[in-house]
Amino acid sequence: MSFRVAFIAALCLPACPAMAAPSIAGKWVTAGKDSVVEIAPCGTKLCGNVAKLLKPVPGGASVDRNNPEATLRTRPLVGLPILIGFRDTGTIWSGTIYDPRHGRTYRSLLALNGDGSLKVQGCIAFFCQTQTWTKAQ
Repeated sequence: MSFRVAFIAALCLPACPAMAAPSIAGKWVTAGKDSVVEIAPCGTKLCGNVAKLLKPVPGGASVDRNNPEATLRTRPLVGLPILIGFRDTGTIWSGTIYDPRHGRTYRSLLALNGDGSLKVQGCIAFFCQTQTWTKAQ
């Protein structure tokens, strides 16, 4: 078969479907086993909110007291969005993560590990810290 015929045949083949990252939707226990985060669709992306606190908050206040924006410091921790705007990049999920302990937001990557746990990375520039979250029962 000539190059020209092969080229035309290749154009006629259906496009290969894009790879999709495995779904991370569901409830996850954080690395410190202090809360459960529920990941679910929010528009065309995925987001995660604190669904339940498993340990008492030091100081007794279950609010977002370390938020840099003073008007948000009275928000309850339960229901607080901490995983924001995660999009499927083909093998991982990319978005931002909010850390209520320090009141900071970081670039974040999420991916399923081979054992079914969730790899959670928060990054500043090239430096990333990794946690492993487990599926909630």
